[in-house]
Amino acid sequence: MTLQIKVYSDYVCPFCFVGKAAFEEAIKDKDVQVEWMPFELRPSPSPKLDPVNDPAKRQMWENSIEPMARSLGVDITFPRVSPHPYTDLAFEGFHFAKEHGKESEYHTRVFRAFFQEEQNIGDINVLTKLAEEAGLDGGAFKEALETRAYRHMQREALRHAYEEAGITAVPTFIIGDERIPGAAGKETFEQIIERELNKR
Repeated sequence: MTLQIKVYSDYVCPFCFVGKAAFEEAIKDKDVQVEWMPFELRPSPSPKLDPVNDPAKRQMWENSIEPMARSLGVDITFPRVSPHPYTDLAFEGFHFAKEHGKESEYHTRVFRAFFQEEQNIGDINVLTKLAEEAGLDGGAFKEALETRAYRHMQREALRHAYEEAGITAVPTFIIGDERIPGAAGKETFEQIIERELNKR
């Protein structure tokens, strides 16, 4: 019986990007079905975060995020996008991608664009280019974002995350009956996945 997994994350969360890499290594050749779930750390129009000009954020990056990424073999760059973008449009694009069967490709492409290429994923033109690279129709994608066709769907996804799933921090991995808050190593994921698969 296939193991159902839900992963809640935000595109501007470095721990989400690092955790995603270790998680994807752990699920290779496993009988699992993964559903990527949106979560906005700073929903628009909350104050924007500007880590580029925040010494405390730079120090956390150097002391915590970079060492974790190195230990897990993840290539990550401090995104010098100032201020950091909201991710509502990027997630509206995710819903478009999901309807067209390209959610995994789009999800990965947006993460890499921000944390490896320092692209502004709050910009519609940037997102459209990324969508095309993920195999989506750029014209239809751009129109969907400009008309906010998926705004309601994204708001419902956030309501689910906050109210139904009780997500308070990301990444959060729900693997069968187990919940893992925060990034973890490949071995940890493998142990929990094995345990949950054995239950089935």
